[in-house]
Amino acid sequence: MTSKRDYYEVLGVSRDASPDEIRKAYRALARKYHPDVNKEADAEAKFKEINEANTVLSDPDKRSMYDRFGHGGPSMGGGSGFSGDPFGGEDPFSTIFESFFGGGGRTQRGPQRGADLKYTLRLSFEEAVFGVEKEIEYRRLESCQSCTGSGAQAGTEPIKCTRCNGTGEMRQRSAIFNMMTVTTCDVCRGEGTVIAIPCRDCRGEGRIRQPHKLTVKVPAGIDGQAQLRLNGEGESGPRGGTAGNLYVVFDIQPHQFFRRDENDIVLELPINVAQAALGADIQVPTLEGIETVRINAGIQNGTNFRLRGKGVPYLRGNGRGDQVVITKVIIPDKLTEQQRLLFEALAHTFETRPAGGTGAPGSSDADDAGLFDKIKNALGL
Repeated sequence: MTSKRDYYEVLGVSRDASPDEIRKAYRALARKYHPDVNKEADAEAKFKEINEANTVLSDPDKRSMYDRFGHGGPSMGGGSGFSGDPFGGEDPFSTIFESFFGGGGRTQRGPQRGADLKYTLRLSFEEAVFGVEKEIEYRRLESCQSCTGSGAQAGTEPIKCTRCNGTGEMRQRSAIFNMMTVTTCDVCRGEGTVIAIPCRDCRGEGRIRQPHKLTVKVPAGIDGQAQLRLNGEGESGPRGGTAGNLYVVFDIQPHQFFRRDENDIVLELPINVAQAALGADIQVPTLEGIETVRINAGIQNGTNFRLRGKGVPYLRGNGRGDQVVITKVIIPDKLTEQQRLLFEALAHTFETRPAGGTGAPGSSDADDAGLFDKIKNALGL
């Protein structure tokens, strides 16, 4: 009986070779001895030998076992296991539990749906209110054009896996339980085929990451809690599967003067004391221009009024919210000499206890005096 060659010798690598060196060596030899490429009589046997060596050395656990026990160790891909091993090198407990609970479950074959992506789109306050069209650019996995998604170099095709005979799965019977277990083929990863000559562009992946541009139509009234789903604009699916979706979320920038309260727009409007006392026609900024509004005499700080239909459009349905204007009476911190004299003159007209007041019961002087006494008592003065 012909003894097996050392697996490191088969791949032409040293015993301390890195996983990357083993992978490169395997790919080079697989290309060279693939039966569809090499017509020599012993090419198929060498190809199987290369696959067997790679199966062991590319798996850290199997490689460690091989380094310790050589071809006589357990689970060496076709070996008989240790001498006297009743399970033929197979761990029946591990295999059964993996089969039932997913540890060695089968890899999904055929086309698979691509991954969803998320894109954050920055909008100004006005763009979120009125809607906008924006061109965005992002990177996504797309089907490789060179190999049309197969992963094989143009002019070649993936070939049937010789380890699982194209089924994508390995069947083993447990000696102790007499049960058949099915696990994913560790060479083709459940595909049933292997790529002998990978595509130069995608390196055998079948997909390649590319920049992609897209025009996004943002509806009027969008807010920071909403997201747009763009079907089929995510990543292409493996093995020709359908593409995933792109989810666009929004980062809406604050406005210098306006803020949003659901579908209302809120504005704090400064007015001076004269306007507040006398009333005035004032100009109110809106997102669509200036509105002239009449405020009544004696309006107080914090009073609000509405400009109907000047708010945010309803995202679902017709109509718009309002613009809420909150008055903010500004007290001057600097006065000209003339303004100071006028305010002093005005202040005398607001005296609550003018000199010489009678304070008679029922008079305003008496009411004011009573109010001041109450304040003094409350403050303990």
